[in-house]
Amino acid sequence: MAKKEKQQEEIDLAKEALAEGKNKLGRKAYERELARLQVELVKLQLWVVAKGLKVCLVFEGRDGAGKGGTIKAITDRVSPRVFKVVALPAPTEREKSQLYFQRYIPHLPAAGEIVIFDRSWYNRAGVERVMGFCSEEDVKKFLIATPDNERAMTDSGIILLKYWLEVSQEEQTRRLKARIDDGRKIWKLSPMDLKSYNRWYDYSRARDEMFMATDTSWAPWFVAFSDDKRKTRLNVISHLLRHIPYEELPREKVKLPRRQDPNGYQQPDYPYRIVPELAWPTV
Repeated sequence: MAKKEKQQEEIDLAKEALAEGKNKLGRKAYERELARLQVELVKLQLWVVAKGLKVCLVFEGRDGAGKGGTIKAITDRVSPRVFKVVALPAPTEREKSQLYFQRYIPHLPAAGEIVIFDRSWYNRAGVERVMGFCSEEDVKKFLIATPDNERAMTDSGIILLKYWLEVSQEEQTRRLKARIDDGRKIWKLSPMDLKSYNRWYDYSRARDEMFMATDTSWAPWFVAFSDDKRKTRLNVISHLLRHIPYEELPREKVKLPRRQDPNGYQQPDYPYRIVPELAWPTV
């Protein structure tokens, strides 16, 4: 079977399983597997620092596809000094006049860093294009230049992994509606989300053209179907761990030292401003 036919068959099977709601992952199983994978992420962190690796993870996808939750699952138990999340705001007037890639270059990883882009330079191929923030000529230039720019990144020693999270129309609608009714999530529902919601097929066409131009052997795209958020997070973490070579470093057994003697120290009679202890439910 040709490579493209095999890939399409895998995509069709994944979509079918999602549509039928097969094998939904329970919370306990998810938390158990996530904890196991987060231990491996810590091992990866120590290896990256020790060996001076440079890792760049790009997360793109439709609104509500679960990029933020996936990134949080990756970074929840590691050091923010090693795993650095970059989520740039809209460009300033000065940045709009720069070389397009210029505002992203300072954020690329140095030795011992893993940089995660929560949306990236691919804004030009997606939201900027669909919402009319740039010209078609700008997009054409971007799609031509990006493979060479990413080649320069990988040639410099950066391990570059690009993930696209894909969500169904029905699940995207459910998630966006949930943001409206949940005070914890309302900040996630931007005016841009509302404007882009009815442009599903414009985004589909933009995504397809982006893949055709920038899915290269040195910087391929990896697609994760994200209707089941828990599975998606585990799948992505497992995938990146397989694609970044690392080993567990030997560690000495940790033993807490004996505390020093008080040597006459006494707690002062100081009028501390105490945070009140409220009566919280215990069940």
